[in-house]
Amino acid sequence: MTTENDPAARQLRTTARELVDIAITIQNAAAHTTAALTDTALLRALPHAPTAAHPAYRALLRATTNTHGLGYAFTGNRLATATAKAGAILGAESLAVRVLATSLRLRIAAVALTHPELTEDPMLTRLINAAATDRDLEAIRALRALLKDRGAVHALSQLAPIFGEVLALRALLDENPLNDTTAWLIATGKGFATADPITGMSNKAIAILDTGQGAAHRIELTATESTRLCTRGSLLGFLTNISTIGTTGRALIQSIQGPDGVIRHVLHAPGMRAGRPDGQSPQDLLGAFSSAVLTSSPYSRALAEAITDYGPPPGAELALIGHSAGGAAIMNLAQDPDFCTRHTVTHAIAIGSPIDFKHPADPRTWIASITNQHDIIPTLDGQGAGTCFDLHPDWYVVDYGDSTHLFPHCHSIDHYLANITHDLPEARDLIDQRLTPFQGQVVRSQAYLLFDRPPDPDQFPFLTVPTHPVDTPEGTVELPIRCRDGNALTAYFTTHPTTAADLLEGTGLGPATQIAGRALIAIHAAWNRHTSAGHYTELHVGIVIPGPPRQRTRTPTRPAPLRRRPSLTTWPDLLRAPDRRHSGTFLIASAVNTTPLRTLAPQLWGGHTYLTPLELQLTTRSAHITASQILTLRGRLGPGLPLNDPGLVGYTHETDAVLRSCLRTRGQARLHPAPTLRLAVEPQSTHPLANQLRQLGLDGARPLLCLSTTTRQTLRDTAVPVPPI
Repeated sequence: MTTENDPAARQLRTTARELVDIAITIQNAAAHTTAALTDTALLRALPHAPTAAHPAYRALLRATTNTHGLGYAFTGNRLATATAKAGAILGAESLAVRVLATSLRLRIAAVALTHPELTEDPMLTRLINAAATDRDLEAIRALRALLKDRGAVHALSQLAPIFGEVLALRALLDENPLNDTTAWLIATGKGFATADPITGMSNKAIAILDTGQGAAHRIELTATESTRLCTRGSLLGFLTNISTIGTTGRALIQSIQGPDGVIRHVLHAPGMRAGRPDGQSPQDLLGAFSSAVLTSSPYSRALAEAITDYGPPPGAELALIGHSAGGAAIMNLAQDPDFCTRHTVTHAIAIGSPIDFKHPADPRTWIASITNQHDIIPTLDGQGAGTCFDLHPDWYVVDYGDSTHLFPHCHSIDHYLANITHDLPEARDLIDQRLTPFQGQVVRSQAYLLFDRPPDPDQFPFLTVPTHPVDTPEGTVELPIRCRDGNALTAYFTTHPTTAADLLEGTGLGPATQIAGRALIAIHAAWNRHTSAGHYTELHVGIVIPGPPRQRTRTPTRPAPLRRRPSLTTWPDLLRAPDRRHSGTFLIASAVNTTPLRTLAPQLWGGHTYLTPLELQLTTRSAHITASQILTLRGRLGPGLPLNDPGLVGYTHETDAVLRSCLRTRGQARLHPAPTLRLAVEPQSTHPLANQLRQLGLDGARPLLCLSTTTRQTLRDTAVPVPPI
């Protein structure tokens, strides 16, 4: 069923379809003519042929190249293809192209009858006319004016009903020979657009980048999500499930006991996950593209893995429900013969998905497609509201329009759910009728997290290390402490070198690293969310130093003097791996917010450690550190340069030794050279660490630079004494 009630629009589409047949006939005639012209045997015999044969050959040549005949219509073998491309570059057109362009213009006119805004809007009309008359410069100007006036979102929303037709017209009439095949596929409805209609770049060349065998791991939904899942099967219930799990890289499978007592299963596949391609989730942008272009993708393979893990009996009845990229992915499953051999796919329902050129392997599979005419995603396969083809007469197709023209709002699953609930009662009732075997009590639900490829085991390989137990008053803790997920911020300040020298006096460490004659102070805060010692937050304040003094090679005549590393070499050394780093931070004092860590602190890093409430809020743009009765550090981080998290090396001075602690990390950090944070020491506070910050002159100071890590893993073992020199 297609929602088309205007008889004039139906007539225009019928005429457009007839013109497609004429264009194909002309193209076939041109192919036969070209074959005759380029026949090798004929070309060899032509110089020796009777004189009467030469006019016939010239007549064929004129018919193929003359604008009053077939036009510049070379097609067929390699020589003809090269000749045709050369002609396209020079602007030559064939009669078949002109007929096909007329068909596309009729389709645009048909859509305009039901979408009058296309012709009533002068900016849209200007763009459509320029594209339809092969005026490249004018089309570019019209598009720029439209984007400037409406923005990209509004422009795409308004063009969505005729997006495919406009692109096909441009590809047919421009001088780029690389997109001609795509234009013919879109205009004739013969197949999926194999290349970008504008540049001619192959779609498969991009989709092939989406690699991976697909994987799925069982996960538990939150209590709120679980309560929103449907308890009885229905179309609205299944779409509500997709809305509940959202575009979060997850899928859902439910088992339903039908009215006949048989257990059947429903797979729910949401659309594309927001954000850049990440190489981990098959629901990213690249995964959505490959699901639409290819017959199998990591998304569909991950869904198949989820079904295998779920364990339905062989041959069990299975309904597939998908939105957007999820609709393309479930259709890839439906057209996989091996999958359909293992399972009986009874239904495949795609919402807002580009699936026009996908075909189920089992002819008994019932297919339904629901698309909003202002949703641009279903038109990415080249067929939209303007199509004149009934590509799937055996499918149930709902192609509708509503008052919401804004993309991507009209593409969201919640908007489709509202439309089906309130605006499409006939379609809803018919699909529910076909889903009658699945309208029963839900007896099992299981969510899955999907991956492009099987992920490493938890904590492998970075956190897979030997451990040893340590007894504390609060219980036994395994060392090293392994943190699976955390974040951290290190802010570097400057202070007077004399103040830093006073704090370093008698430690055997120092002098402090200086920059522009000022000593460097580091304040490090970390929130360790999931660790082998429970979640905790830590804060460290210290002086950056080149490290313990080194000793030159001894000579027989004189002892080697102690050598200290120049301050200028400290900066590169701070970015080395902690196990190879000499420089570090002399810890003035530390603070933690849990008793077990306060008990372990003397073994982990030594020095003075206070127990106090701590909080770290960190994003890619801002940071907020709060230490009760000590300090507040907050503000914007500014732009950052990416680098690997360098970890942390700390030194403390005990009675008879210098301890070195090492925090090894794995994660992506950002170096912020121009942060706008400000540190404020708690007023009237008598806390020792607050007093030391005032002594350093940091109350109200801004950091010189910051190092932030929003996601990282860490290993922290006991501190070790530095061997004496």
